[in-house]
Amino acid sequence: MSTTTEKLKFDPQGFASFLDQLQEPQWSKQQRSEAFEQFTKMRWPDRRNEDWMRSDLRPFKLEKFALGGGIDELESPIRLGNDIDLAGQICNVNTTTGKEWTDPTVSKLGIVFSSLANAINEHSELVQRYLWSVSNTTVDRFAALHAATWAGGAFLYVPADVVVEKPFHIHAAMSDGGFSSGHTLIVLEKNSEATVLCETASLTETDSGFHCGGLEIIVKPGARLRFVNLQDWGLATWHFAQERASIERDASIQWTTAAMGSLFSQVSQQVALNGDGAHSQVNGVMFTRENQQITYNTVQEHIAPHCTSDFLYKAALQDKSRTVWRGMIKVLPGAMKTDGYQRNDNLMLSDSCRADSIPGLEIKADDVRCTHGSTSGRVDEELIFYAQSRGFTRQEAVRLIVTGFFQQIFDRITIESVRKALGEAIARQVRQYQ
Repeated sequence: MSTTTEKLKFDPQGFASFLDQLQEPQWSKQQRSEAFEQFTKMRWPDRRNEDWMRSDLRPFKLEKFALGGGIDELESPIRLGNDIDLAGQICNVNTTTGKEWTDPTVSKLGIVFSSLANAINEHSELVQRYLWSVSNTTVDRFAALHAATWAGGAFLYVPADVVVEKPFHIHAAMSDGGFSSGHTLIVLEKNSEATVLCETASLTETDSGFHCGGLEIIVKPGARLRFVNLQDWGLATWHFAQERASIERDASIQWTTAAMGSLFSQVSQQVALNGDGAHSQVNGVMFTRENQQITYNTVQEHIAPHCTSDFLYKAALQDKSRTVWRGMIKVLPGAMKTDGYQRNDNLMLSDSCRADSIPGLEIKADDVRCTHGSTSGRVDEELIFYAQSRGFTRQEAVRLIVTGFFQQIFDRITIESVRKALGEAIARQVRQYQ
């Protein structure tokens, strides 16, 4: 384990030192400087903002963390990338890229897969064309901080008409007390196809840390992307992220996300259907315990006509944990023949947990079909009794029931090893049900 960058404060002097250490084009440094100036002028989000009204940020103290302080080696568990023949892999630790590689046969197809920190120099024009093209760097103070301080990250570019059968794997690890600010940028050109597995993890489940990340996805006409994301930060980690996807004409995305780690998470996830016939399917799994709070604000934005969106989020809660899901289907004027669906189901595994489910519709076009639903309930004692009568312990019975609760989402995952890894991750979370 070796130190690669100096620990700096999140102040003008610390940012200036951070900027001086970077070896990247002037246009990128200018973007960072503008974002940091916005950061210094903004306040942290508070409960007057609708997206943050159920979030208490008072315990979060930025001064506890340092800008930089990267390390290039950390034995962090990898779950999604095991036992899979990969097209390439990128491993980031805190703000540093540890290793990256791409299958030579994949590179010959014109595909670019590397850390964003390297790509911004080696493919500067390409990165400049797409970076921050779908994300709003000033939507709140966390977004501005991320735009100013991102490091490491990942960049995937798939040229037109190229289909990659093997998945790409991105792994981001964080040391105890560390800071991580990776930005992932994925671009699929016309009629291309790819699968990306992305996971984040701390060294142990008790680690602290601060993650302020971002994700941008651009899927061009006729392209298809399968994206799987597993978040498993330590239970003392603060996690904030902006995730944006733009889907163009006749293109599609299947996006599966599983959120299990962190002390507190607030994620803004938006999919914009920008072209006629675009399709998105988003599957979400949240599993909380102890005093965790995980918040997802999701938006299905229908801009073009004849588009479909399907958002399904399922949450299981233990102890005194809390989940917040606030979903919105937006149908803009002219987006005729829209078919939008969203659903959130919650399984309560204690008397002290809490699930807030707030679905919403904002429709400004005619001839559309938009529906939403939400359920919350306890584990059926009859099902537990039935399983125990067949020789299972109570904990084994609950594990089976919880796994079955998420089965609808698992069935949508086409990679068997990934489906198994997510199932095992959930099974490890199930405690003795009282």
